[in-house]
Amino acid sequence: MSRVPRQRLNAFLDMLAAERGAARNTLDAYERDIEDYLGFIAGMSLDAVTAGTIRDWLADVAARGLKASSAARRLSAVRQFHRFLYTEGLCPNDPAAAIEGPRQGRPLPKVVSVDHVDRLLAAAREACEREGATPPARLKALRMRCLVEMLYATGLRVSELIALPISAATTRERFLIVRGKGDKERLVPLNEAARAAARGWLAALREAGQEQGRWLFPSDGVSGHLTRQAFARDLKALGGAAGLSAASLSPHVLRHAFASHLLQNGADLRVVQELLGHADIATTQIYTHVLDERLKSMVRDLHPLADGE
Repeated sequence: MSRVPRQRLNAFLDMLAAERGAARNTLDAYERDIEDYLGFIAGMSLDAVTAGTIRDWLADVAARGLKASSAARRLSAVRQFHRFLYTEGLCPNDPAAAIEGPRQGRPLPKVVSVDHVDRLLAAAREACEREGATPPARLKALRMRCLVEMLYATGLRVSELIALPISAATTRERFLIVRGKGDKERLVPLNEAARAAARGWLAALREAGQEQGRWLFPSDGVSGHLTRQAFARDLKALGGAAGLSAASLSPHVLRHAFASHLLQNGADLRVVQELLGHADIATTQIYTHVLDERLKSMVRDLHPLADGE
């Protein structure tokens, strides 16, 4: 990549970090997507890019077999990049303004039922009480129980969950203060089952002499805490022990379950938005499919003419 495009990309990334509070993972994703675009137009001045150039790049992206969702994400990054260049006076026009992205349906989130979550939690608790388990196996079971109980109780993002501080296990409050995307703080609920699981895990960790640093789920890795990949792998194993499909289970699915089950029981969409840490209500609205089912059920069960249908 030549010097000028690199400088402009760096300026754009600096803006995202300074003005929007973008996290490192977000910045890395923007950088990868825009570098792909700049690689395609290598040798061409950014001032000379037209809408046709961007359409040619989109056609190349499609020819590489990328999904519509991935292509749409890349186009969004490029649109924001060109808008930034135009508004900052670094380019005379915005060639991406009139580009339409690839059409894509918005998939409904995968959700597990309340019964399936109950089975998952039961399996986690049983693993902690299994007779004959070795100390390392019991310690791992206690960690898994704590992770699952806290995830379903709070609806945290997996990145927020694995990076919880030790103080999350010692709080006397029925809520946690979490720092999420954009470095924004929010309150999330903490039920007694999750608090008990956290206390049990921390006590076992201390007894084993493995408490270290600031993290509730410490590890020897670079981050100092459990990785999302390790948690996802162990969660699928727990799901198998509970008789659930591993393909249908992930940390993000439990976050979806937290939101969907709240809505099914009458929670306000705005409240769920705050609990999940969504900046835009439109993001939370993907869960409204459960409201449709609840309303159908209410009509079926409560309407005076329902039996005659």
